Amino acid sequence: MDPLRRSPSPCLSSRPSSPSTPPCEMLGPVGIEAVLDQLKIKVMKMGFEFNIMVVGQSGLGKSTMVNTLFKSKVWKSNPPGLGVPTPQTLQLHSVTHVIEEKGVKLKLTVTDTPGFGDQINNDNCWDPILGYINEQYERYLQEEILITRQRHIPDTRVHCCVYFVPPTGHCLRPLDIEFLQRLCRTVNVVPVIARADSLTMEEREAFRRRIQQNLRTHCIDVYPQMCFDEDINDKILNSKLRGNVHIFLADMILHASTSSRNESLLLW
Repeated sequence: MDPLRRSPSPCLSSRPSSPSTPPCEMLGPVGIEAVLDQLKIKVMKMGFEFNIMVVGQSGLGKSTMVNTLFKSKVWKSNPPGLGVPTPQTLQLHSVTHVIEEKGVKLKLTVTDTPGFGDQINNDNCWDPILGYINEQYERYLQEEILITRQRHIPDTRVHCCVYFVPPTGHCLRPLDIEFLQRLCRTVNVVPVIARADSLTMEEREAFRRRIQQNLRTHCIDVYPQMCFDEDINDKILNSKLRGNVHIFLADMILHASTSSRNESLLLW
């Protein structure tokens, strides 16, 4: 019988033994080390799923960030100058790709939110986003609680939301604060300073400090949250990440692929 399909056993538990529990002296090999190999084979066969949502106003480089992050054309936006009308209401569009690297498969789903923050009146413009996120949670939960459920439940939950902050150089806008306060309770949030090359180095650093101060003042908990500090190693790593949560992006609008190189033209 496959040990991965057995009922949980204390000897096969992934949790470390407590300090009060002395280690058991083994008289010979029993094949426990094979569990890791079996897990690796199973995971490599199934692959991974990662769902990312990008939120921000038009023209902040969301498509560029996604394509640069995964080094592939996973998302394509409409180039400027084609007369594409601004959506009157916020719409959500998703696209899914399978990325493979050295035998490891990643099913990547990118959800865009065109129309967010582009209107004169942005009251409750976050409702469709929060509704979509909660709907995916509820859908996954309903599949999990079924008596006879699927062997593999499709995971459509949003794992991470990248929020693009306009490079105003001042601080977070009321819209940013209002939305992030609601969003951080629902999903992992990574705030990003967009088009940061339009700011000087001094302006970038000052802008970053003001944003971090805004996040603390308004109790906006961004990724990684304190609850992820399970041990001292996680705490050290997450502390470094919390000090560098804002990524500075260039405003690249035109890409040309030549052989194995990607060339970019800046707006100016």
